[in-house]
Amino acid sequence: MAQDDDPTRAMRRPGDARSAGTPAYRVPQAPPPPPPPPVAETRIDSDLANQFRSAPTAPPGRSKVYGKVRSGSSPVKPFSSGGGSAPEEPRRPRRIGRKIAIGFVIFLVVLLAGGVGTFFWVSSKMNNVEAFTDYDGRPAETPGQDWLLVGSDSRAGLSAAERKKLRTGKAVGKRTDTMMLLHIPEGDGRPTLVSLPRDSYVPINGHGSDKLNAAYAFGGPKLLTRTVEEVTGIRVDHYMEIGFGGFVGIVDAIGGVEICVKQDIKDPKAGINLKKGCQEMDGGTALGYVRTRATGAIPDFERTERQRQFFSAVVQKAASPGTLINPFTSIPLALSAAESVAVTPGTGMFDLLSLGMAMKNKPLTTAVPIGSLPTINGQAVVKWDNAKANKLFEALAQDKAVPKDVITK
Repeated sequence: MAQDDDPTRAMRRPGDARSAGTPAYRVPQAPPPPPPPPVAETRIDSDLANQFRSAPTAPPGRSKVYGKVRSGSSPVKPFSSGGGSAPEEPRRPRRIGRKIAIGFVIFLVVLLAGGVGTFFWVSSKMNNVEAFTDYDGRPAETPGQDWLLVGSDSRAGLSAAERKKLRTGKAVGKRTDTMMLLHIPEGDGRPTLVSLPRDSYVPINGHGSDKLNAAYAFGGPKLLTRTVEEVTGIRVDHYMEIGFGGFVGIVDAIGGVEICVKQDIKDPKAGINLKKGCQEMDGGTALGYVRTRATGAIPDFERTERQRQFFSAVVQKAASPGTLINPFTSIPLALSAAESVAVTPGTGMFDLLSLGMAMKNKPLTTAVPIGSLPTINGQAVVKWDNAKANKLFEALAQDKAVPKDVITK
């Protein structure tokens, strides 16, 4: 039997095996740590434990969801994040919405700046005319706004070819072809548009009595305005005048105007050949329509009715949202009006806009009540029915509704 090479074998106790590489002697082990001191059970922990002990257990096949017994007997499925698919990419910040909002704000700023710039640019092109004078006995200011609207037969701005096309003739200078008094009430009432026949026989300061349009020939807008104020008792707040060229330009700027013609009208002198019925007219046709004398037993009365009809139609279309919102119509219209219309100083674009907005309220149109049609000094003139005329103008001066018995066509 071979000799044992391990000298420590005799020192080993039975069951005291050593693995290879470990010391042959016994390594003393550290004593175990003392047990922690007993923790006193608090009343809260005791109550909580009692609750758990007394809680009913779910029947077989049932489980609790958030402390309540859930319905059904199927096992609870674990939450998944999309069935194993790839996780969704985080959403981008809402930069697109911010860019749209910023772009919209910039657009509004540019639009506003452009609108303000256009407004002052157009206002700078408006023509001014002095039409008011202070005189003894001038009527006091009355409620509402009163406009004297004058259409002259001025050919200024028309070339020879345009005068030939429009049949305006070659007359020099200018005379009043249309005169209307527009009253805009302070409240929401309807405006009243009154035609003043140009052949009206009225007193003219410094010139005796003559036709109303003679006042313009004698003393221009100032004498005409004074004459109208003295015979109506109404103080004029705004004066506006337009010639043939401006008349055509404004109508064309709004893309024409719809007019309902009562009867067939053929007038080579006015350059028109119209059929009865509603139709769209351009500037040249509309000018011939309001100037023609080829209708009615008393042509001037027919003309005044057509002039009121035309003016109402033009202003209502010019003040419509479709015209004002569209820059391709509103800007040409404003520019044409500024260059073609003459107004008194202090009358600006806002006043013209308020006039247009008021005319959208379907104004009452009438003429001065007529009393007789005599011939004086070899001229056919128009004399007013003074009683009815005074009743009409008193209602306007007091900003009241016009009595029905004085309304005429």
